Order: sequence, then structure tokens, then C-alpha cells
Amino acid sequence: MPKPTPNPRLAAVEPAPIARAFGWRDSYDGRHGPLIDCSQAVPDHAPPPPLAERLGAAAASADAARYGPILGDPALREVYAQQVSEFYGVDIGPGRVAITAGCNQAFFAAMLGVATAGDAVVLPVPWYFNHQMSLAMTGVEARLLPATEADGFLPTADGLRAVLDEKCRAVLLVSPNNPTGAIYPPELLTEIFDICVERGLYLILDETYRDFLPPGSGATHDLFSRPEAADHLVSLYSFSKAYAIPGHRLGAIIAGEPFLASMQKAIDCIQICPPRPGQAALVWAIPAMADWRRESAAAIAARGEAFAAAIAAIDGWEIVQIGAYFAYVRHPYAGVPAEDIAAALVRELGILVLPGSFFGPGQDAYLRIAFANVAAERVQEIARRLAIGLGAETRETIDG
Repeated sequence: MPKPTPNPRLAAVEPAPIARAFGWRDSYDGRHGPLIDCSQAVPDHAPPPPLAERLGAAAASADAARYGPILGDPALREVYAQQVSEFYGVDIGPGRVAITAGCNQAFFAAMLGVATAGDAVVLPVPWYFNHQMSLAMTGVEARLLPATEADGFLPTADGLRAVLDEKCRAVLLVSPNNPTGAIYPPELLTEIFDICVERGLYLILDETYRDFLPPGSGATHDLFSRPEAADHLVSLYSFSKAYAIPGHRLGAIIAGEPFLASMQKAIDCIQICPPRPGQAALVWAIPAMADWRRESAAAIAARGEAFAAAIAAIDGWEIVQIGAYFAYVRHPYAGVPAEDIAAALVRELGILVLPGSFFGPGQDAYLRIAFANVAAERVQEIARRLAIGLGAETRETIDG
């Protein structure tokens, strides 16, 4: 008798690479002290006590245990709309806001809203691997747009025009970028948005790390003020990093109300509604924790400066881009697969980073290091271990 087979599109997608990286941790014998995990962008601390208390109180309430509105609780949609309106200097109504179960759900639902199997979405390389995986499992082509070291890992408008055709439905950008940390300048975002308007495309702008822009930088674009934004702009955001609550899974979308009305169907089928205890707590936290968020962002920026200085002192290692939570680093083992280097760094030095190859083709020269994950004093320890280098046996194996 024939056996049933799983969805071939889903079966063809490689498992999340972060799980493969986590598997390397058992190879480390502790010789240099505790493992330093710079793999995922995860705050290295709990939420502040006032927020934690509100999360606990909300989780214990009868109301938060019930289903809520598909697009999120009205109170949070209103508070988030007000915050974004103030940040960008525009008027964004709560009707244009949807709250989601994290930014990954926001992206997946947005993709269901903009494209179907056989369509294409333009995806700059290097990419965030969950974005590529989501497109692959839905049968949407990831139309690759190179973003090279020579251009600061930013795509160009001419490069975008060169890859567009009638199959393309949207352009996806992440700024500050994951994995490189690159921040898209306003003029580039405007140029790309203009192309999207001209060609009848959506611009999907993922600003998960918006709260970790350089201190004092302010808004990095004026796209929300454009009259075409309601039809062409889909903004994604995550509350995970800024409020140190990644496990509570809360994100947001800002788009035109007709788009949200259509996308609501996808969200309803994926999870019915976003987690409610976190929503209740964020209504308080968004205005009340403004100073805490600024202090947290300043502390992470200081870690970035310390990390850059420490790496600069090590022969053969070079930071080629840095921003928000991440540094994209050229390793000194030219011609060797980045995954081999990353696995060896865990095994020999107890440093867990992600290889550039996890983020698309042509990235074997690089490693992504999430420096924001570690306390400030551990930044120097990363540099100390990298300076030790890999052992002779490992080097011989790598050199082949």
C-alpha cells in the first residue's frame, strides 16, 4: 500500500539552521570557561521588574486567558500607533495596525497577503533565513538581489531594477539589517519605495531592530508620510528585543486597512489572536519604559563600539559591517566553508556564532556575531579567545 507523503514544498525546505548551530554546543569541553553564545539576537537579561510584574498579573487574569481580537487588542493597537506616529512625525491611526505573535508571524502573514505560489518577492542577499524559508514553503520565488561588501551590504536601485519582472509582487528590506547590521539610509529607502510605486509593488520593510539605531539618529525614513504608503508600504516590527520579551511572541504590522482586512484571514488561521498577557503589559510599557529603552539601546551601542575595537586588534579578523545587534565579520580562513569555521570556533574556543552561509549564497567569507547577546565584560573575552586561534589539528583539517 502506498504511504502518504508530506507537502513536497515543506519537505524540500531545510530545517532552521539555528538548530544545527545549537547542536555544535555539545562539542565544547569548557577549556576556556563558559560557552559564549552569540548566535541568536536575544536580550541577555529579563524584562525589568515593573514589566515582569505586569506580565504575571495579566497572565493570571481571566480576561487575558480568553481569545482576543484577531488583529490585537484595541488598547495596544492605539498605543503603538501613537508611538510610531510620534517617532515618524505622521498620523497613523490604530486601524492601520495589527498586533501579531512575533515578527516572524507578521512576515508570514504579510507574505500570504502579497504573493501566491509562482509569484516572486525580491530578497536581498545576505538574507534572514526565516524569510527565505517562509517563501520557499509557500512556493513563492525568492528573487535574489545582491547586497555586497563593496556597497556596505546594501542593495542598489539599479540592482533592484535589473531583477524585477512581471512575476515580482514585493520587495523585502530589513533595516537595521539581520544579519549584517547595515542601516539603510533614507535616500536609498526612498529610491526603492519609488520603484515599488512605479512598478505596482509592495515594499515590506522589517524594522525589528528600529529601537537600536544609533543614539540620537531619529527616524530613518519618511515613507509613512507618503500618500502612496497606504497602498504600497507594509511595515513589520518586533517587541521582543526592545522590551526583553522574545518568549512572549509579540510583533506588529502597519499597512493600509484593506490590506489588513485581507491578511486578517491568514492571522486567524495561524493563531486566532496574538498572546494577550503581553499585550496588556505593553499598553503600560510603551509609554512608561521610554527611558529604559533608550538606556538599553545606548548600552548595546557601547557594546558594539567595544566589540569593534577589540576585533580591530586581532590579526586576520575584520568587521565589514556592524549595527544594532550584529557584526558581520570576515574571518581569516579564506576559502574555507564558513560553517566549518563556526563549528570549529565552538569546539575549540567555546564561541557560538553563525556562519555567513546560513544567510545565503556567496557568504562563506563571513560570520555573524550577535555581540548584543553578551554582557559588556564578555566582549573582551570573545576577543581574547579569537586571538588564541584554532588549534593546530583543526587548522590542518581546515586547510585540507
